[in-house]
Amino acid sequence: MIHFSKYQGTGNDFILLDNRNEIFNHLTEKQVILLCNRRLGIGADGLMMLSKKAGYDFEMKYYNANGKLASMCGNGGRCIVKFAESLGIHKNSYHFLAADGEHTAEIDLNGFVRLKMSDVNAVEVHSNYFILDTGSPHYVKYITDVMNADVKNSGREIRNSSKYLEQGINVNFVEFIDEDSIYVRTYERGVEDETMSCGTGVTASALISAHNENGFNRVEVKTPGGHLSVEFDKIDEEHFENIWLTGPADLVFKGDVVLVETETSSLNGVTV
Repeated sequence: MIHFSKYQGTGNDFILLDNRNEIFNHLTEKQVILLCNRRLGIGADGLMMLSKKAGYDFEMKYYNANGKLASMCGNGGRCIVKFAESLGIHKNSYHFLAADGEHTAEIDLNGFVRLKMSDVNAVEVHSNYFILDTGSPHYVKYITDVMNADVKNSGREIRNSSKYLEQGINVNFVEFIDEDSIYVRTYERGVEDETMSCGTGVTASALISAHNENGFNRVEVKTPGGHLSVEFDKIDEEHFENIWLTGPADLVFKGDVVLVETETSSLNGVTV
């Protein structure tokens, strides 16, 4: 029996497991795939485990929907903070460890989670796109009429191109709304589809869209799943510090599920 909680942050949804007693250490790749499957399982963009870690409030381990241990997830990071609060871990400022290192987070009076992201110290500038790592690697491209873009097919083509096929890359299509706001749609590796929002993708897109040459910037970001904001200090064209991603993170439902290993692989005994 697996007790789980499902959270979403601007439409990016996750299965959350309390692994402080290490009861899920042996969950297999196949089982993660099944749990994340939207037809045969609970359904999610990814699965996260909250574990104990000396010197931290908790450790975040994130698995993509393809069952593989993944890099940092910004919306996932915000959701796991709300999950930690629900488990009785109450802090004014949370300090946790993720795949890309240490993170700090706060929950404001509106219930929004403000998550400090890793500094960025390199940006590749190409003829019509940018490459940078905000905890996960991102390809950022400005386009017009982003709402009618074929994100799934265009994103898949870039992600599976010879340059990115082995390691994969997340592909963001960005359009300016005005000087300090953008609209972002993202094709995510590991999910291998467009998601309603991607926290590290939103962050990458916001950094590239800084409206001030240097110093403090705040960029408002709309995604198909909702609204986020990114605040940061731009040091120069390749260096960004004090990066904070802010937005909602909400419980969808809780439940219990029994994993039944069969040839067709399915879930039994789901209660919500």
